[in-house]
Amino acid sequence: MKNSKFTYQKSGVNISEADKFVNFISKNTGKKKQKNKNIGGFGSISNIPKNFKNPKIVASTDGVGTKVEIANLLNKFNTIGIDLVAMCVNDLIVQGAKPLIFLDYISINKINLKKLKALIKGVNKGCEISDCVLAGGETAEMPGTYSKNKFDIAGFAVGVVDKKKIITKNKIKNNDLILAVPSTGVHSNGYSLIRYILKKKKINLKKNIFLKNELIKPTKIYVREVLKLFKRDLIKSCANITGGGLEDNLKRVIPKGLMADINLSKIKPNKIFKWIKKQNVSDDEMLKTFNCGVGFCLIAEKKNVFKIQKIFKKKFKPYVIGKILSGTKKVRLNEKVFW
Repeated sequence: MKNSKFTYQKSGVNISEADKFVNFISKNTGKKKQKNKNIGGFGSISNIPKNFKNPKIVASTDGVGTKVEIANLLNKFNTIGIDLVAMCVNDLIVQGAKPLIFLDYISINKINLKKLKALIKGVNKGCEISDCVLAGGETAEMPGTYSKNKFDIAGFAVGVVDKKKIITKNKIKNNDLILAVPSTGVHSNGYSLIRYILKKKKINLKKNIFLKNELIKPTKIYVREVLKLFKRDLIKSCANITGGGLEDNLKRVIPKGLMADINLSKIKPNKIFKWIKKQNVSDDEMLKTFNCGVGFCLIAEKKNVFKIQKIFKKKFKPYVIGKILSGTKKVRLNEKVFW
């Protein structure tokens, strides 16, 4: 057969390299690195655990935004996959769902096996922390769509919860307390603003050890702790604090006629947020863009606070930042000076 003048590889797509990556995932996914038979097929088949009487499926999808640009700049890709899993599974547990399976989508200008292997190792780590399985995914080599070395990632998580145990707003009552669970830092929101600051201030991220370490820290995964709290009936509701900050995320779980009254002076912001604040960013901008040190919120009765705190390691021990009151505003932020 004559050589073809036009080939897929000449256009920039290397199928053999993609096959090598799929083979790597198959051999390095799952407990004790047993071969994952789902990887490489057309679809992924998973069982619903038998201990669910009336199982309901909960699904979530998300990405990590422009944090991928920080990973690219620092040439560090082994944590961004943890972020990807975290952004999805931390949403699932808000409704009491146990994460079951995770799928990833990676689009890249040109397959770089070293980079992709590091990415998938992070995804595997995130799945391990979340007690779920990387059941499949897609890697798309897209020459001409992304510039050199650029890529994007998206995640898809599926969980399950018994119908009678779905977490709703209904249990929240007047005088319930709101607890903040500390974040590891910026998590995966607000990076466009951070990168804008770095650019305008001409800060060399590679040479700034503090920023380099802080901005690549992976998002905290709260799955194990929060599911324990639900199982022991210690909390009534919760909220994952992502884009939009405390106000936008808390109001999604507050029932009509009640209000989350937050005392901002109680918040313990991480050092990275104090640094961002010093770059001439207003309080309002900080609060609507970043988690400001609160990665997750729990709503519970006062009598359960000590029991709740015992579930978490010292670094992530929840603390009270407000309470539920009667009101129509959903969320009220008091005392904005907390830096």
